[in-house]
Amino acid sequence: MSGWAYLEDFLRYLRVERQMSPHTLRNYRLDLSQFLEFYGRHREDGRLEGVTYQDLRVFLAAALQKNRKTTVARKLSALRTFFKYLQRRGVLSQNPAKLAPSPKLEKFLPHYLTVDETFHLLAEPKGDDFGTRRDKAILEVFYGGGLRLAELAGLNLGDVDLGPGVLRVWGKGSKERLAFLGEPAVEAVKVYLPERRRFLEQQGNAAETALFINSRGRRLSTRGVARVVAKWVRQAGLSPGLTPHGLRHSFATHLLEGQADLRSVQELLGHASISSTQKYLHLNLDYLMEEYDKAHPRSK
Repeated sequence: MSGWAYLEDFLRYLRVERQMSPHTLRNYRLDLSQFLEFYGRHREDGRLEGVTYQDLRVFLAAALQKNRKTTVARKLSALRTFFKYLQRRGVLSQNPAKLAPSPKLEKFLPHYLTVDETFHLLAEPKGDDFGTRRDKAILEVFYGGGLRLAELAGLNLGDVDLGPGVLRVWGKGSKERLAFLGEPAVEAVKVYLPERRRFLEQQGNAAETALFINSRGRRLSTRGVARVVAKWVRQAGLSPGLTPHGLRHSFATHLLEGQADLRSVQELLGHASISSTQKYLHLNLDYLMEEYDKAHPRSK
């Protein structure tokens, strides 16, 4: 069986058994296809049964010359998962990628907004047309719920309960969790929904289930949501480096600055590991030092 056939089986397994998102599957296909092409050029038979740690070293060294360390780390992670799958199937006796060290990644602090900057951004969309009301609801739900980009784009009408201000969100690995909306976000969605209904009736697509829709009456894509955020960040005069994920970073940072419990923030963000949440503790050094001075008995 060829390496390409094993790849298709593996992607099918990820889609059906692991229920991974289309975006994640595309990355796996891209990274593993690049390895198979490289391996086929350097090994005459191209059979994966003969793959070694040395083959991976040569591939990763070549990848480092053309890609960022984060991209190479992603490729190595894909290879580890792929070879683990082949090992479980009996194709390989061991996982050669386990020996490969991950590239040392540069540490960075995610870009986020202060509370004042966030309120300035959320107040920016003004108007009673469909597009402006939709965009305001997007910004409010993004920040109010602390959602990932794909989670927001994937929201359906049935996922929203405006009474208590609760969202049912499908996160990474199709894991379900609840997210919450404050009064401004609930009000923004309430104002948007009648415009959405009228717009869909005009488009002849009243059966559409997506919460946020585009100018053709279809689900707004992740790229479309990103454009919405970029537009209002630009009009608010804020840093153009703020991505949609920056609103999620702001959500987490402001919760911790408000003395929310770290475990609670982990649940609200949908992080599988608390180590993913802990990075937000390093965002505001002045705040942390102030808390230390107030609380620690030996701080003076």
